[in-house]
Amino acid sequence: MAPAISLQLYTVNAALEPDLDGGVRRLAEIGFDTVEAFAFVDRAAQLKSAFDAHGIAAKTGHAFLVEETIPLPDGTVMTAPSHAETFAAAKELGLEIVIDPFVGPDHWTTREGVERVAARLNAAAAEAAAHGLRVGYHNHDHELRPQIDGTPALQVLAGLLDPAVVLELDLYWASAAGIDLVAFIEELGDRIVAVHVKDGPMRDDISTASIPQDQTPAGQGDVRLAEALHAATALEYAVIEFDHSEVDVFDAVQQSYAWLEATLNKQEVSA
Repeated sequence: MAPAISLQLYTVNAALEPDLDGGVRRLAEIGFDTVEAFAFVDRAAQLKSAFDAHGIAAKTGHAFLVEETIPLPDGTVMTAPSHAETFAAAKELGLEIVIDPFVGPDHWTTREGVERVAARLNAAAAEAAAHGLRVGYHNHDHELRPQIDGTPALQVLAGLLDPAVVLELDLYWASAAGIDLVAFIEELGDRIVAVHVKDGPMRDDISTASIPQDQTPAGQGDVRLAEALHAATALEYAVIEFDHSEVDVFDAVQQSYAWLEATLNKQEVSA
């Protein structure tokens, strides 16, 4: 069975903030019936109302589970909601998996740092299970560049996680880190249940430290998306995302949706 096509709502947040219902309606018109929520804890009821009105469900969502305080680009510090608040909101919204979207680069350079991340995700997963939820982690490039005893830090993390904890692999950022994307997916096997489908030119200087301005619709860049999707045999959610789009973002999302739908259908027929 092909994975559900989803969209990380951060991609279109600038349109959703002034007009949540109108933005969600546009996503439904493109063809989405599944999305990935973010910043949902304080607005679960509003999001669910808009989703319900347009036949959309949020099955995955991003929320901080490892860190209690998160430094922001403007120099301020965000205090994350408690696990109890996060999981209660996730249930209200109808999520299945709560995914931590970011643990900073300093925690991925030593085994002790990775062990700390794993312990906190494992503890969160035990809490989530009581609510009927799963927990996951979403990468950028900085979890894959450091090597611990010759192994990418994210792969070390995978070996330390409880089987209940899953991974959402960002295919663009994993490619930017210089790993063999397909081999990495095959190595992690059924740990990867979601991916971020994101594309663009690949260069040595691509990093989350400076978000690239030239990301493209899926299938128009250098990321081995089709091969990666084929290799991810336990995939449940293929989540489109743009960190930045130089063109109309809904048009870019629609192009990605069409490419992804065609690619997944082709792979399902040939399977």
